[in-house]
Amino acid sequence: MAGPLSHVRVLDLSRVLAGPWAGQNLADLGAEVIKVEDPSMGGDVSRYIPPGQSGTDSLFFEAFNRSKRSISLDLKSGAGREVFERLVAGADAVFSNLRGDQPERLRIRYRDLAHLNPRIVCVALTGYGSAPGQALLPGYDALVQAESGWASLTGGPDDPPTKSGLSLADYICGLTAMVGLLAGLRDAERTGVGRDIDTNLYDSALAMLSYPATWFLSSGFETRRLPLSAHPSVVPFQFFATADGHVAVACPKERFFVDLVRVMGLPELADDERYASFSARGRHRDEVLGRLGARFAELPTAEWLALLRGVVPIAPVRSMAEALDVDELTGRGMLAEYPDETFGQVRSVGLPLHVGGFEPAYRAGPSLGADTDAILDELGYALVDVTRLRAAGAFGDAARSPGEPSAP
Repeated sequence: MAGPLSHVRVLDLSRVLAGPWAGQNLADLGAEVIKVEDPSMGGDVSRYIPPGQSGTDSLFFEAFNRSKRSISLDLKSGAGREVFERLVAGADAVFSNLRGDQPERLRIRYRDLAHLNPRIVCVALTGYGSAPGQALLPGYDALVQAESGWASLTGGPDDPPTKSGLSLADYICGLTAMVGLLAGLRDAERTGVGRDIDTNLYDSALAMLSYPATWFLSSGFETRRLPLSAHPSVVPFQFFATADGHVAVACPKERFFVDLVRVMGLPELADDERYASFSARGRHRDEVLGRLGARFAELPTAEWLALLRGVVPIAPVRSMAEALDVDELTGRGMLAEYPDETFGQVRSVGLPLHVGGFEPAYRAGPSLGADTDAILDELGYALVDVTRLRAAGAFGDAARSPGEPSAP
């Protein structure tokens, strides 16, 4: 069965992470995603980031660009703009993640493109937005995690503010942009009219503050860092050290606490009024966690899992290598595996959506400009036209072929 987005064509002007990751998910769902790359910059800079960097390919690039097509196109040249506008006429969306002032400068807003295609949806993912004073700010995950307050919530109480080990601000904004793009496409199908859809890393990160933000803005309650990644108001809801590792335990229901302490051999805690409710355990946090912590340290992780799994919410704290077990990924339908000219075989995590009647067909990320000639042919350009466009700089330096990069 065709993918649910097989009727959608997206012109992807994004680079590095948030935008390319969003575009990859769209491609996994069947959309035709054409990566429009600036030849004067050597294409997407992630092509040159280790590890596994070779020519214009890297495993970093591969992680965010599988199943796309690539065209080298200089939008700042008149000839490149000509090709881009012909692409827009047959596309459903233009997707970018550039500095806040660039969508305006490159003329990729809805008002710039509506005369070519009134249904076009123009999604701009930026760092901080396009308002004066914000548009020129560089938007990177670590900066946003720091400024949005995320880092102040991460780590132990005596640790410095800490960034997440993953680029979560990028991923969250990529998801936000995907939702906006799909909402815009749905509305354009209904009305025949597209629109601008804007999001940015900073606003998306602020939105993820969620309940700590509600607590603070409504009552002044300020969440603080606690040992072992503990929840600020639910006790116990955190990691515990075992005899040979750690487990994560969550008791967001009163009955879970009762079941936990009884199975652990601490039934007296279930009958203690100091621990009889969320509020009571919060007031006596150190005491109850001290008892639980001492008990968890007596047995290895596997024994606690055997005792508690299915009784209360519990999971082992695993390494990345353990979580990425190939057999486990395969069993969950989460292994993306495909051949690649540079790396031989690429394995990664797959699409986290399981769509009835559809299986993603993963393909290697494109070499820089790999589909330029094919796309030009699909657009109806004759060889003489391609020669003219190349000479006019549509694909970068006229001395290079359309797929050959200049220096990054």
